[in-house]
Amino acid sequence: MYEPPQFQEMRPDVLHGLIRAHPLGMLISNGPDGPVANAIPFLLDAPSELSESLPPNGRLRAHLARANPQWRLIADNPASPVLIVFQGTDAYVTPSWYETKRETGKVVPTWNYAIVQVRGTVKVMDDQDWLARQIADLTASQEAVREAPWAVTDAPAPFIQSQIKGIIGLEIEIGEIHGKWKVSQNRPVADRVGVAQGLESEVADSSDMVRLVKSYGGLGGN
Repeated sequence: MYEPPQFQEMRPDVLHGLIRAHPLGMLISNGPDGPVANAIPFLLDAPSELSESLPPNGRLRAHLARANPQWRLIADNPASPVLIVFQGTDAYVTPSWYETKRETGKVVPTWNYAIVQVRGTVKVMDDQDWLARQIADLTASQEAVREAPWAVTDAPAPFIQSQIKGIIGLEIEIGEIHGKWKVSQNRPVADRVGVAQGLESEVADSSDMVRLVKSYGGLGGN
């Protein structure tokens, strides 16, 4: 990933926070006919949160449908790393929001975004207990915000066992993790203010990007 220094984000808690807020990652691996990609949800285990020994950058857990051929490609090449891309909030930025447009006219459109890329080696998991824990943990991570969370144990046990037979697990040791927060921090202060104001007034559901533009641009945002 191309990472100009002003856009680099290296703080583990921030990188992990984006993964947890946007857990649907794009799993990319090599196949005989070129890259193979599938969007699947991931769980992140951070070293500071578990008593068990974990790699310094943490671990990702996920599962694929057993009928999905990608896991077999991964199993056949265990030493070949995979790439997982987690896309955070993003927004188109029009030059019309820049003060520089009024001053010189020398501006062009761009796109703001926050993104995390992870590289690591994969262990294919076909243990029924591991898979049961995986689906229970993934479900709990998403249901926890609901007033009456649904749990895997709410479904009949034989039905869940039949579903588990149809999936295969992936455990990924994170070797590298990179973050890129391109949120107008390379623009003059007046342009950053214009972007924040433009997003707030013209773009629905832009609060996350507005917060990042203000925070990374030194505009008093949280």
